[in-house]
Formats: sequence, C-alpha cells, structure tokens
Amino acid sequence: MRLGRPMSQRRGHNRRVSIETLENVKSPLEAGLTILGSTLIVDDISLRIVEVEAYGGEKDGPWPDPAAHSYRGQTPRNSVMFGRAGRLYVYRSYGMHFCMNISYGPDGVAGGVLLRAAEIEAGHDVVSARRSPDRPSHQWARGPGNLGASVAITLADNGADVFNPASRVRLELGESKEWVSGPRVGVSTAAEVPWRLWIPDSRAVSAYRRSPRAPVIS
Repeated sequence: MRLGRPMSQRRGHNRRVSIETLENVKSPLEAGLTILGSTLIVDDISLRIVEVEAYGGEKDGPWPDPAAHSYRGQTPRNSVMFGRAGRLYVYRSYGMHFCMNISYGPDGVAGGVLLRAAEIEAGHDVVSARRSPDRPSHQWARGPGNLGASVAITLADNGADVFNPASRVRLELGESKEWVSGPRVGVSTAAEVPWRLWIPDSRAVSAYRRSPRAPVIS
C-alpha cells in the first residue's frame, strides 16, 4: 500500500461525546472516532472537527505508544494526559504553535486525541482577523497549529474541562460521518500506526506528510 492512501473507510455514527464515553473507550482509535465530527466551541467561534490523530500512553499502560508525549511517564508538562477524560492538553510545537488534544481513558491512564483540522462554522470574522484573510477559509484551521491559532489557544487553556458549560473551550456531539484512517503525520516512531482519522469530503483536511526521521519501509 502506498503511504498516505486511506487504509479503511466506513460509515459510522458518533457515540455521545461525554466524560463517560471517553473514560470507557477500548482503544485510541475508538477515542479518535468519538471526537471526529464533533463541534469545538471556543468563545464565539464554532468549528467542526474533521481530522484527528489518536495517541496512546505510557509503555506500561493499556495502549503503549512510543509516539505519545506520555510514553516515558508522567511529567509536569504532560500531566493533563494522565488526568480525567475530557481535559484539554495544550503543548507548544516548534516553539511557536499551540496544539490541542483531548484526554481520554480512566483517571491515571494516559491518552490523548490531537485535533488536527476543523471547518469554521461560526465566528468567521474573528478567525479572519487572526488568520490570512486572502487565504480560503477552509485553510484557516487546516493543521493543528493553524487550528490553535484560529481560536487563540495558549498554554493558559491547558487543563480546561471541555464538558464544563462555563469553560472557554467546549466540545459537543457531532453528526454521523464517513471516516478514513491512515498513518500519522510527522512522527518519527510508530509512524505506520493508522490512528490518523479524517472526514474524506472536507477540504479542511491537511495533507499527509511523513516525517523524514521515520524509518524507511522496505
């Protein structure tokens, strides 16, 4: 199979996105599918999540994943991933981009779903002022760094409860959707794991880019 091509495509229905569903998922893939297609609300901006990337946890946990920030254990930086499901884990990428993850799994077990891309549904004027107004709107939140910039996420949002109605960042149930899975983007280890999930008819989905540090498949 050529890298970057869909590994599977199915029709499915969202499970109800809640703390309970994310606490009780059976795999990182299930966590990603639960969040894919959901609505992210940040202040007055509403976005449909059209691409995610699931990550497991520590090497001694139920979903060992050497590509996860939590693989080597809990640190002050990744502690949100080890907490209760439905918390926002924010990290800085390349020293300038802020990326968002949603934690899942039982309290004390690490897991996170990276929000990779979204379609703007409300708040276009606000996002336009933050992004390049001469670029098409479907590119504003394409890629995890662009998504974070579109909603002005910072490290101050780390740990936010996305199911708390009073939170600045909230997650709501999405619609039924088709989905496609494939290898993850930009990771140098476990690059073949098909936990990148996306909605195939969305123009906001980012392009697949394999890390040059990932081992070559013979």
